[in-house]
Amino acid sequence: MYAKHGRRHAAQVANVISYRPRMAVRDAAKALGYSTGQQDAWSRNLDGDAGRAGQVDAASTVDGEGIPAQVTELAGRLIGFPRHLGIHSGGMVICDRPVGEVCPVEHARMPGRTVLQWDKEGCASINLVKFDLLGLGMLTALGEALRLVGEHHGRRYTLHELPIEDEGVYRMLCEADSVGVFQVESRAQMATLPRLKPDCFYDLVVEVALIRPGPIQGGSVHPYLDRKNGRQPATVPHPLMQRALGKTLGVPLFQEQLMQLAMDVADFGPAEADQLRRAMGSKRSDARMQQLRARLYEGMAGNGITGELADEIFTRLSAFANFGFPESHAISFAFLVYASAYLKRYYPAAFCAALLNAQPMGFYSPQTLVADARRHGVAILRPDINSSGAGATLSGRQRADPVAGRADPAVGRADPAVGRQCADPAPKDAPPRQWGVAGPAVRLGLSSVRGISADLAESIVAERQAHGRYRDLAELARRTGLGTPALEALATAGAFGGIGLTRRQALWAAGAAATERPDTLPGTGSGAAAPTLPGMDAVERIAADVWAIGLSTDSHPAEFARDRLDAAGARRIGELAGVADGDRVTVGGVVTHRQRPSTAGGVTFVNLEDETGMLNVICSPGVWRAHRRTAHTAPAMLIRGRLERADGVTNLVAERIAPLSLSVRTASRDFR
Repeated sequence: MYAKHGRRHAAQVANVISYRPRMAVRDAAKALGYSTGQQDAWSRNLDGDAGRAGQVDAASTVDGEGIPAQVTELAGRLIGFPRHLGIHSGGMVICDRPVGEVCPVEHARMPGRTVLQWDKEGCASINLVKFDLLGLGMLTALGEALRLVGEHHGRRYTLHELPIEDEGVYRMLCEADSVGVFQVESRAQMATLPRLKPDCFYDLVVEVALIRPGPIQGGSVHPYLDRKNGRQPATVPHPLMQRALGKTLGVPLFQEQLMQLAMDVADFGPAEADQLRRAMGSKRSDARMQQLRARLYEGMAGNGITGELADEIFTRLSAFANFGFPESHAISFAFLVYASAYLKRYYPAAFCAALLNAQPMGFYSPQTLVADARRHGVAILRPDINSSGAGATLSGRQRADPVAGRADPAVGRADPAVGRQCADPAPKDAPPRQWGVAGPAVRLGLSSVRGISADLAESIVAERQAHGRYRDLAELARRTGLGTPALEALATAGAFGGIGLTRRQALWAAGAAATERPDTLPGTGSGAAAPTLPGMDAVERIAADVWAIGLSTDSHPAEFARDRLDAAGARRIGELAGVADGDRVTVGGVVTHRQRPSTAGGVTFVNLEDETGMLNVICSPGVWRAHRRTAHTAPAMLIRGRLERADGVTNLVAERIAPLSLSVRTASRDFR
């Protein structure tokens, strides 16, 4: 944008950064004269629940003690006030005249860039149009996955040539098997998929839009699910609402619907409906929605809509002021949901490699993505100096396309009530998904090794392609100029196994090999043959893997605590399908996420993972407070609770939490 329009006519939009609890505590303590170390300690010690405005006190800390009253009182008064100007993540304006003649500007920190001194609301007030220039990591991953599919399966797809309405894809999504799938891999989305039971593309459109603050706060989620599953009739409260709400079973989900609703039930004109849309997307939307309230009620009364029905319509409109989703946006996202789910279902190795190459992105860490791929039959191979590319690649012989030779599933019945095409659902006695289709393994790239940048990895691969394989560490160092830290990191990752060196042998030889430089004669360094050294055991290997590449390729940390988990009576997460609803069980594993949505009433959700699967744990405010320090900070936990199963979704309602040590030499506390 700057290259095309220049700094005189293009600029980035500012963002007003307001005080949140941690920064408020830090600045309040600074203003009152406390040391930098004390400021940091108090701000880090705040519980995530302190995010609710004004709730900054001693009880808001992880350990329930520590912050003086004068600091919390001042911090509470600061919350919500502007602190400084930032730069909008992707917002830019383009002006037909020098932008500095229209709005005050300043230099950005990055050379050659200009920032407005107004945020998007200020720009909108003078009709400057803000364009959001955003990137989706999933588009990178999909492009990479399609390239790998073409190279290793002989099937050249473009994104829009993927078979549509594939029953296997929908069956996989109905099982919430969606780790890595765009937009539907979060805890809330995975809990909704089995309830929604998507069997056509428009169901994915609804799924994308349903789990948003707007529909949740507007009370749309449960009514839609009940109607989708036939537990409630798909009716609308008033005939004038049929055009806007008919295709979503009478439940408002999208911004466009609510704009249409305002036009139909309150006789809004197009300009007024656009004002309503702007109010929905504004950070200051509550005040603006109140300004529109009298106009809405007046228009609804003119059409005979009064009392509770009018209040319900206004409540839902107001709720959508908090991030209601545009339907056009949801349709675009749903297409990426389907495309990523299709690739995960039929090309899991290519999909996993593509996700690893697109990091950082998505909801899960590379360790969780790799563990999920392994559970789906994909072998993960460590980096290798002579076999790896710069990024993750597929290793193994080329094989036929797993879906070639079968016709694309036909589009099924048409549902005139909602104007959508739906595939016939799979029969109830359909066999479970089969993930045993043999395919290529994923070989991790050299850039996944600590200290090896993407550019350095590319140069190592380019040198190998130009002049042949590397025979030993000394030759690698001489041809590429790698120093001791890089060689030791590669050795720790096991990247020299292909040339016959164990990790310890490679570590022994790394320092001496690094004395071989590109400008010295071969063999004049101080290198010596590595002696025979004992190999690493399983625990040492996983520790080396996690240090060098951030994940384990063939094991899970919970495996090494399995003896203590068994002694504590903990069940494997993968075995919980056989446990009855309401039974009390104990499980243990690694914490992948902690979430406390603003719409959850103080409930915290913890995602727990062991070597067999993942489980959503529900922690009530009382349980969280009782085990605050462990629940807030422990990387792995042992949890006892009551199993809750409904509509194919399994949760554990926590009753007691204890820390779980993953060290093989540290005894873990149990519940006895």
